[in-house]
Amino acid sequence: MSEQEILVSISVPPILEEDFVDCLLAIDTIDSFSSTVMNAHNCCEHEKMSLAEQVAGRQKQVNFRVYIVEEHCAHLIQQLKACFSGTGIQYRVLPVLAKGHL
Repeated sequence: MSEQEILVSISVPPILEEDFVDCLLAIDTIDSFSSTVMNAHNCCEHEKMSLAEQVAGRQKQVNFRVYIVEEHCAHLIQQLKACFSGTGIQYRVLPVLAKGHL
């Protein structure tokens, strides 16, 4: 029986990207992860945006995607909180319903 895999999606400010990569690389329960630069559109958090970001209506973020076995998720989140508490980094945990190759 296979273990349930989950996706942890994490939005990180670009200024923290390198430190975040270093943190993920140090966590032994992570086999791999990916990252993408994205624009975040959040109308409720203008106070966290620069004036230029407020005018543009978007904020640059780096989105990290970590696929991990569900039983390791709590440890991952605990490690990230230890390193980045108070930074406002947002995460979401999602079930992986299917996977495969085409």
